[in-house]
Amino acid sequence: MRKNRKIRPKMMLVFIIFNLVFSVILFPFTVLWGPFEATKTLAVGSILTSRHPQVVKAFLSDEEISEIVNKYDSASLPSNGPIRRIVSDASAGITIEDINGKAFKGKVMLIKDPKRVKVAVTKELEVTGERVSDFVKDTGAIAGINGGGFYDPNGAGNGGFPDGLTIHNGEIVHNSIGNKSTDIVALDKEGKLIVGQIMADDVKKKNLQEGVSFWPALIKDGKRGEFQDSTWGVAPRTAIGQKADGTIILVVIDGRQPTWSWGAKMSDLYNLFKDYDAVNAANLDGGSSTELFYNGKVINKLWNWAGERYLPTAFVVMPE
Repeated sequence: MRKNRKIRPKMMLVFIIFNLVFSVILFPFTVLWGPFEATKTLAVGSILTSRHPQVVKAFLSDEEISEIVNKYDSASLPSNGPIRRIVSDASAGITIEDINGKAFKGKVMLIKDPKRVKVAVTKELEVTGERVSDFVKDTGAIAGINGGGFYDPNGAGNGGFPDGLTIHNGEIVHNSIGNKSTDIVALDKEGKLIVGQIMADDVKKKNLQEGVSFWPALIKDGKRGEFQDSTWGVAPRTAIGQKADGTIILVVIDGRQPTWSWGAKMSDLYNLFKDYDAVNAANLDGGSSTELFYNGKVINKLWNWAGERYLPTAFVVMPE
């Protein structure tokens, strides 16, 4: 009679580790080269907007990335038709609208007085960031969205280091670029939204009061900014714009949630701001940072399973 072989714990552990390693190695090939278009679209968008976009470019050419991103507009994806705007809240000087576009959903907040919009900065710069809800509560604001980008010199990933220039109350409170040129999203002393390239020396010259670094500019002085959808993919988005009458337009678009909202391309954001008659507009940090906090709660659907992300900066809306 054959003796039953005992499965040793050590053999089982080796088997599990081997399969895990094999799956990790196989994963990018399956997702990026596989037949699942929806998964591929989400993966490409997520990686392009992460800190390691080179991962996608190691597997796909620029032409292939562009083709995948453009398939987002195909009839195989859910479509809600033209952008629909529904007022969901209106109070003194503020209006919130629900927006439904082709394969995305989100929120727009309109603030009549641009001088109510300020930059909030983490209390522990270069140590740790804060959640948007913390920024709102700490500043006595009534609303807030995530702000500029950040870098991670020590690998902690805690949002303590804002990238580029951070401006508050007319002063540079953090500068990671010296006097090199950077993309800025800022409000000047008159409440005008300034987007595009500046250097640190320009902050005083242009009377900038509140600002963070991020890109691309979507609309500058009424003209379309320079950007390519294939560089940015499809993802959750946060953005800010301004009408000719000074009204600030805050936008958050949910994403990476196929049963709810796929996300947006840069051209989607551009078209949305044109629909709102923006004369200046710029993209802000998106992805798992995308958030709109209002009236004591997060009012968009966060993609981050862990909840609010810890960030170095936010744009907050102060009471009248």
